[in-house]
Amino acid sequence: MKRSTLLPLLLLVTAASVIQAQPEEIAFMTLGTASGPDAVPDRAQPSNLLISEDGIYLVDAGDGAGAQLAKAGYRLPDVKGLFISHLHFDHTGGVLAVLGLRMQLDETNALLIVGPPGTQDFIDGLMAGMETARIAAFGVPGRTWQHRLEVREIRDGDTMTLPGINVTAAENTHYQSPQYDASPGSVSLSYRFDSAGRSIVFTGDTGPSTAVTELATGADLLVSEMMDIPLALANIQHINPGMPEAVLQGLEIHFRSHHITPRQVAEMAATAGVSEVVITHFGPGITSPDQAQGYTETMAETYSGPVTFANDLDRF
Repeated sequence: MKRSTLLPLLLLVTAASVIQAQPEEIAFMTLGTASGPDAVPDRAQPSNLLISEDGIYLVDAGDGAGAQLAKAGYRLPDVKGLFISHLHFDHTGGVLAVLGLRMQLDETNALLIVGPPGTQDFIDGLMAGMETARIAAFGVPGRTWQHRLEVREIRDGDTMTLPGINVTAAENTHYQSPQYDASPGSVSLSYRFDSAGRSIVFTGDTGPSTAVTELATGADLLVSEMMDIPLALANIQHINPGMPEAVLQGLEIHFRSHHITPRQVAEMAATAGVSEVVITHFGPGITSPDQAQGYTETMAETYSGPVTFANDLDRF
């Protein structure tokens, strides 16, 4: 073989080897992008999927998460774990179905469930509520179901390691009102997932939060909630025209403490220096291109990176 022919071939082989040696990047799929608490016809309740070379992990599991998983081309036995950001029902309504389907399929692979304080009680309650169905499904003498659940409750600053992924949690400000202080489940977490090739931060529900901004520092992808508070209040007032002004003002205080506006998302992304932003759980929802364009323009005043308003089953 001539030298002139051999050199390009060696370069090609070397390049292929370099490509193959690249670390596997994690990906994130928005299974359900609606904001809670009410169900809507065109979007599923909040649920997401962290996809890695080793397996897949649900990140929140609102109502319909199992069906969305199937639409994405995955089966429940593929799921290695579930990360719960907080215990509001729009983020946990699908957990019973996940556990129940595991039982009906006699699935015995281990399932890791990670969440804030109160998660163990929540899972224990679901398992207790499933007991009648378990007996009906496995009533044959000598036959039982080994559920193999491992529940880990974590708090602000806690870390853990999955195969190829480092996980860091930060407590955000979604529970900021005093009435939440005494409740053991009144912790809302944001998560950062770091692999060798990529870093993804998921805010979950949060108000403005320095801790979340710090968690997102230098991340490749920030998946954030968002709320148009004036529009949400206008919609509530339209549905409830007799609502007292004091109640409406209380709702506005709640929204501004527990959620973040388009401008605040942009400020967080810019301060953290993230490469890309994906918006999910946006309320009260985007109904027109002009509305989306308005949000885009507002965010562009502060953040120069790309912003995507996610649909159900989008992959990033």
